[in-house]
This record gives sequence, C-alpha cells and structure tokens, in this order.
Amino acid sequence: MWKDAITCSQLLGKLAVTALVDEAELTPKPALVDKENSGAHTDLNINVMICSARSLRDTFIEIGKSSFLKKPSRILRDEIAIIGQNGERVMLKATGGTNTHKGAIWALGLLTAGAAMNKIGSSSAIIAKTAGEIARFENTLEAWKLSNGLRVARKYGVKGAKGEAQAGFPHVIDIGLPALYKARNLGISETYAKLDTLITLIAYVDDTCLLHRGGMEALKAAQNGAKAILAVGGTSTKAGFNALRGLDESLMILNSSPGGSADLLAATLFLDSLKNINQLN
Repeated sequence: MWKDAITCSQLLGKLAVTALVDEAELTPKPALVDKENSGAHTDLNINVMICSARSLRDTFIEIGKSSFLKKPSRILRDEIAIIGQNGERVMLKATGGTNTHKGAIWALGLLTAGAAMNKIGSSSAIIAKTAGEIARFENTLEAWKLSNGLRVARKYGVKGAKGEAQAGFPHVIDIGLPALYKARNLGISETYAKLDTLITLIAYVDDTCLLHRGGMEALKAAQNGAKAILAVGGTSTKAGFNALRGLDESLMILNSSPGGSADLLAATLFLDSLKNINQLN
C-alpha cells in the first residue's frame, strides 16, 4: 500500500508535471508547440508551456490527497472538479490568460485520482479503469459542462475528451502504451519512441482540437498523414521523418494542431512512469 496520502500525492504531482513537460519538450511535433517553434499556436511558446505545467503541480497534489484510497463517487467527482477549476485559474494566471493545459488537467487529474485510489504498483489498466468510473459520474458544476471540446464532440458525433475518460482511456491503454513499448523494444531512441507514440495516437484519435480549429478536413489530414508516417517505419526512418515534416506543413496551412492527442501522450507518459513506482517511492 501507499505509505501515506502526502507521500502518494507529492509523488503523483511530480510525475504528472514531468509528463506534461516531457510532452511539451518533445521535438519536432506536427503543428504543436515544441523546442523548434510554436506550431499553429501564435499565443504560445515552449517557455509558457513549461511554466503552465509546473504551475499545476499543487493541483495534482491536491487531487491525489482528495482521492487517496477512496472509492469512486459523485462527491469525489465534484471535489476533483473544484480542484481542477482552481488549477485552471492558477494556470491562466501563470500563462497570462492563455489556455495551455485545460485538457491535460482533466485527463491527468483523473488518472492521478485513479492512481491514488488504488494500491501502489497497480497496473495502468486498473488506474485508467478507476479514472473512468470517476468520470462517469455526472458533473454537477455548470462551468465544466460547456467547453469547446464538448461542443465539437456533439457537432461531429465523436467521443472527445469526456468520452475518452468515461471509457477508461482506451486510446492510452490500447494504443498509446503499446506503441511506446513497441518502439522501445525496437531499440530506437526515446525521443523517436515518444514521437512514434504521438503519431500513432494522432492516427486513431478523433481529436476535437483539430475539429475545433479545422473541421473534418484537418482531422482527416492529420490521421492520414500520421498513418503514412507509420507505414514507412515511423519517425526514426528517413522517409518517416520527412513525412512528419510534411504533416507539420499540412496542419500549419490548416492552422490546426492535434492538442487532444498531445494530452493523451502526456497521459501515456504519466502511466508509463507509474510502472516503476515501487522503485520511486
């Protein structure tokens, strides 16, 4: 079992922030903020992304404390939502009003809760399943009901971030983590392994960030471009890397970026880091 709530929550907060920073620093990403440029985001840069991620440490710590060894419930769902809203305000203050990680607060917040609610060393699947159980309780806080993501999900008939969470993060468990482990087993560098994971997510996620900014044209361009990268061996190959650059150009023209897939990559990296939690604790 976990030693105590403080030890648990502080570790989870650290790992959640690390996952967000790792996602932000991963370079080059298609039309997303990275160390090279700001992608399709004129109001963002890598320094703002890292500042935003670090500002959320206490938010994840508080979620961990509130969830420690509890069972899923409507009350807990609302507690997490309130902490998330407070975290969003902290984030906006740190970034000067720019929304950088609202989707990540939702995804990583739920997964942080799922990890805190289970015994130390629990599998990624169990943690994600628990997170899904929390997410399926109806939100009673009106402010969290009308996000752009929800509007787009309804318009295009896709699951979006809410549906992904309620289903227990299937794209993370069934696509993201297997892609990461497959790439590592092939012996490619960690950077290319993470890039291949992101590209695999883009290929199969109905990303509401893409739909919001570029409609179905942007979503299909991203998915088809990502599948083309994978078809030639992934980003570690010359052809795959060139195709990655091509996908970046295509999405920049459409002024759209796969932010939802980026959030799921961070979630994937977070759960991956929890695999060795017995050694870290």
